[in-house]
Amino acid sequence: MIVIGIDPGLATVGFGVIRTEKNVITPVSYGCIRTSAEKESPQRLLEIYTEVIALFEKYTPESVAVERLFFNKNVTNAMGVSEARGVIILAAQQKQIPVFEYTPLQVKQAITGSGRADKKQMQEMIKRLLNLGEIPKPDDAADGLSIALCHINIMRY
Repeated sequence: MIVIGIDPGLATVGFGVIRTEKNVITPVSYGCIRTSAEKESPQRLLEIYTEVIALFEKYTPESVAVERLFFNKNVTNAMGVSEARGVIILAAQQKQIPVFEYTPLQVKQAITGSGRADKKQMQEMIKRLLNLGEIPKPDDAADGLSIALCHINIMRY
């Protein structure tokens, strides 16, 4: 089974692709989709949509796990993240891929056992749990892997 975890954002969308087979979890790919601040929001959202569709076509996931916007003091940033989430969820629905949403607290608890884990703790756990040689870079890619692994742990694939 393939799961794609997505950390949405307007400037950077982090993603992690994980395969689970017979209780063996293997990272397949991770990275980021970046959009330029010099472009208007509609152009950036179209880029995100196009790149996410390409990810879905390349890896044919059985499910997509997306970080749920929990709270944000910066309303402008929250709007961009919400819009990016919308196009990601739309893309998954068009491909008939089930979407699961997790709050940052749920992701932290699933990965470290503590909802108070900091970014460094999360990255170290991802490195360890996925047997990676180093912490995935950039942070958004590590977050995408965390969200995918959270889904696998919660669903007990």
